[in-house]
Amino acid sequence: MTPQLAARLTIHEHAGQVPAFAAAPSGAVDGGAIALPPRRLRLIQGGERTLSRLQRESRRRRLLGAADVLALTAAQVLVLSIVGSGGLGFAVALGMPLVVLLFKVAGLYDRDQLRLASSTLDEAPALVQLTGLYALGVAILHSALHDATLSGGQIAALWGAGFVATVAGRMLARWLAGRTLPPERCLVIGEREQADRIRERLGSNRAHAAVVATLPLASDEIERLGSPDGIRSIVDDLQLHRIILAPTTTEGREVAELIRIAKAGGVQVSVLPRMFEAVGSAVEPEDVNGMTMLGVRPFGLSRSSQALKRAFDLLAAGVGVTVAAPFVALIALAIKLDSRGPVLFRQARVGRNGRQFQILKFRSMVAGADRQKDGLRGRNEVGEGMFKISEDPRVTRVGSLLRRTSLDELPQVFNVLRGDMSLVGPRPLVVDEDAQVVGLDRSRLHLTPGMTGPWQVLGTRVPMREMVGIDYLYVANWSLWLDVKLLLQTVRHVLRGGNV
Repeated sequence: MTPQLAARLTIHEHAGQVPAFAAAPSGAVDGGAIALPPRRLRLIQGGERTLSRLQRESRRRRLLGAADVLALTAAQVLVLSIVGSGGLGFAVALGMPLVVLLFKVAGLYDRDQLRLASSTLDEAPALVQLTGLYALGVAILHSALHDATLSGGQIAALWGAGFVATVAGRMLARWLAGRTLPPERCLVIGEREQADRIRERLGSNRAHAAVVATLPLASDEIERLGSPDGIRSIVDDLQLHRIILAPTTTEGREVAELIRIAKAGGVQVSVLPRMFEAVGSAVEPEDVNGMTMLGVRPFGLSRSSQALKRAFDLLAAGVGVTVAAPFVALIALAIKLDSRGPVLFRQARVGRNGRQFQILKFRSMVAGADRQKDGLRGRNEVGEGMFKISEDPRVTRVGSLLRRTSLDELPQVFNVLRGDMSLVGPRPLVVDEDAQVVGLDRSRLHLTPGMTGPWQVLGTRVPMREMVGIDYLYVANWSLWLDVKLLLQTVRHVLRGGNV
């Protein structure tokens, strides 16, 4: 690592819970080790050191392992106690190592170290399979140890209880990890624009990570990184856990060299590949005689997938209308008493394949709010074709509460029943916003727009250009479980006050 390259290293003091920093003496390079130059920040010698990467990973694995064992043991004790099975203690004792074995073979104790943002919802499909295997294994052990066998209903009860308990246990374990472990300390290597984007995303979503330093580096400057010793020195000085690479080059050899140098630092490595901005994460890797190939899904939904998505919308929306009917009546009465004007707000939006429809919302603004829009454009917080204001003076008292809780969106359930909208999908744009989406970006309209979507659970306001890309990736990676996951994340987002 050269002094010139070290001088470009930017330390971010405010990035999470980091050890104390102080100004360093003049920069120097001695045997590959680097001292940061003047006005750069360096760890105070003798200060409290953060947990190493291996310590963080070990504690997280132990928390997850303990949660899995306790959750499935509790489910097994509960179910076998209810069905009156004998020899409960011995069956439980044999079931505990089975838990750890199944989850270890499936890689559920090792995947967190590869990810910046670990979510139990992402593991749910695998947990359904593993808890089913666990229930089957317990039934086999039970029949081998006792004369009686578990019935199909009892096995199903153990399966269901085990799945619910495991999901809850893993959520609790990750919450405890977030509360007790320091944030993962990251260095971002890449062009400044990409580095700033990564810092913003990590600072606003559920990732328990902090970008403590950035190293702006264009694709044609990779060779300046020099020997791995320079990277190791920075890893030690900044007590890093992970290096995030954001290469702008598509040349395979340069990217491979950048990854190799980063891995030599002895930390986890994450890569932001530009290719996946177009293909998404729904790819199938395979080895073809020593060559790694990625199979990319065709864009859009098959007719059977469209039918499945529509059936899910009708079922969930039908249940929602039935449950929400009393709340709809109360909200309508509150709107009428609070301000003059209609209960419902109707607006033209662009739907699937460019067809316009009238979206329904509870009115949250004063009557004639659209006529005041031009006078408020100077306060727009999003820009690039969209219009959003946090403290909009047109919002009524009841409307403010409805917006904070997203209850103003409730009438859109009727749009879903009519087929104009889906529960989950791309954001439905107003006509003048849609006119700014051109070219291949209009492929987002392949799916019916949704009441919620990936843009709603981000936690930050995104400009039009970025939102269009997010919607495209949703279409490219669609699955029914993705819709279920986004609905659950939307509930969490609203309960956390994400709309405030």
